[in-house]
Order: sequence, then C-alpha cells, then structure tokens
Amino acid sequence: MTTKPQEDLKTRLRQQAQGALSLNIAYIGVVNGLFAALAARGRADADALAAAAAVDAGYVRRWCDAAYAFDYLDADGDAFTLTELGRAMCPDAADTVFPTAVQSVLSAHMAERAAGLMRSGQRPGESVLAERDTVLPWFGPMLEANFAAMFEHTICPAVPAFAEVDARGGLAVDLGCGNGWYLRALARRCAGLRGLGVDGFDENVAQARTLADAAGLGQRLQFVHGDIHALTLDEPADLIAMNRALHHVWEKDTEALFAWLRANLKDDGCVVIWEPAWPASREALREPSRRALAFQNLSEHVQGNHFLRPQEIQAAFARAGMNSTVHEFAQGNEVVVVARR
Repeated sequence: MTTKPQEDLKTRLRQQAQGALSLNIAYIGVVNGLFAALAARGRADADALAAAAAVDAGYVRRWCDAAYAFDYLDADGDAFTLTELGRAMCPDAADTVFPTAVQSVLSAHMAERAAGLMRSGQRPGESVLAERDTVLPWFGPMLEANFAAMFEHTICPAVPAFAEVDARGGLAVDLGCGNGWYLRALARRCAGLRGLGVDGFDENVAQARTLADAAGLGQRLQFVHGDIHALTLDEPADLIAMNRALHHVWEKDTEALFAWLRANLKDDGCVVIWEPAWPASREALREPSRRALAFQNLSEHVQGNHFLRPQEIQAAFARAGMNSTVHEFAQGNEVVVVARR
C-alpha cells in the first residue's frame, strides 16, 4: 500500500510537471507572436489568429486548445480571447512575465546538454545558446525584461559612476552587450553619454542596432560584433561595463582581461561589473531566491563558465592595481563592483 507521504510527494511532482508544461505552451505562443497577435485583435478564432501571426493554422488550432487548458485563453464557441495570464505573457505588456517561459525552455535545453556531457566532461561553450533556433533571438529580450528596470531605476541612481560619466559626456563601453538593453537604459538616463556595445553573436548585434534606432539613439550608440580578447578601442573609455558577462570569460585568461580593462580606461574612468552573487555558503542555495542560481551555475558549466563570489572579482581588480567597491542589490543576490585606476 502506498503511504500518504509518498502520495503527497507524487502530487507535488505532478503539479511541478504541469507548471513546466504550462510554460512550454506559453513559450510557443511567445516566440510565434500568438499572444501579441491576439492582444492586437482582441478576439479571433484559430484560423484568423494563425493568419494574423503568419503561422500554420493546424498548429495554432492545437495550440489554442492547449493554451485554453492552461488558462492562457478563454473561449466562446470557436473564438478565443486572452485571459489575464495570457495578457501577461505578451512581451510588450507592462510587467510582462514572458521571460519565465523563455527561461523554462532554455533550462530544459541546458539540462539535456548537461546530462549528455556529464560522462565525457566536455564543455562546448556559449555556442550551446545558439543550438535552438527559437531561443537565441529571445535571450536578449528575456534579460532586458528581467533586469532593465532594475538597472535604470535602482542600480543607476545608487552608483555614482554613472552620473560622473553623464556629467562629462563620456564614452561607455558594454562588453557582452546582448541586444543593447543596458546601453539604451543608460542613454535614457544620461543625455551626454556615447556608447559602444560589443557582442560575440551577430543576432544580438543586429537586434541592438535595430532597437537603438527605433529608440532614437542610433547616433549615440554603436554596436559591433567582436571578441573581448581581441578588441581594440579607438579611444580610452570613461566607463567599461560588463553586465552578467564577466563569468562568461573568467576562466579564459582573467589576468589579461583585467589588465586590458585597466589599460583601456581614462585616468578618471571606472569599470562597472554587474554579476549574480554566488553565496559564501552552500546552505544559502536552499533559499528560494537562490535555487535558480544553483541550476544556472550547472548550465554555466556547460558553457565553460561558473558564477563568482564578489570577493573574487575584487581580488582580480586588486591584482590589476585597481581599487574597488561592492554595491549589493536584490537582498544580496546581485552585486555591482565598481573599480577605479
């Protein structure tokens, strides 16, 4: 006979599995523009929705049934409308929740890759992010939706370095810029700033240029494809930023990287590093706000990376002859390390 604790465990796991299925359905709707198309029309049957989103009607009919089952859609006969949950999945909705769907599918991909690579120990690198055609175009928008508001309204006002760059109309360089969200947010706050974003994925650079132009910032912000380890700046920078990107290059040649950062700064310039904060003790990983970090660190290992403790970053700056300070945010789960020559 099955004991009650075992039944409770099975029930909990079934609920978690249903949550994953729900996010899978949401992901399909996000990347194919189905939530956005239905939001624009207000009401549509599956065939009309497929036509509006320019996708196959047969797939959309089945998706509508699944989205209805998981409470993203309401139905009146053959016509569908968005529920509150469905509206929240629209990428341009205020306080959108679409990043949870993208992260769920990306996490499943990384889990499969980690499972297959564990015996060999291979670490294929960041190319794994591009192995799923539908994921990479949404990686930048996911980060922007998760972190842009936090940066613009919480971090930027609390870190004096940004106001200093704005006051002298300086150059800010963003290494690993993604879709350019950080420089766009910084440019909105700092009217005198010029920006250069560098990224290793052509998809990200193209997105960054398009979004900067659409925001009227194309004259102030430039984006280029490049490798941080082979980058030459035309002029010293007032600010060099790495946003959740340092851990991506940490294991390659830390000393050379930090020497490059120092050498490419103006005398009164600064380096601003934003990273997830790996906790000092393993026990902290069981805190609900850090559980995802533990999984992400496994997926970072697949990419050849690992998360860092703030003290490691400060020590690297010290070895490069730079003094640094740490600013904590989000209950210490996010840190911004600012270093000066």
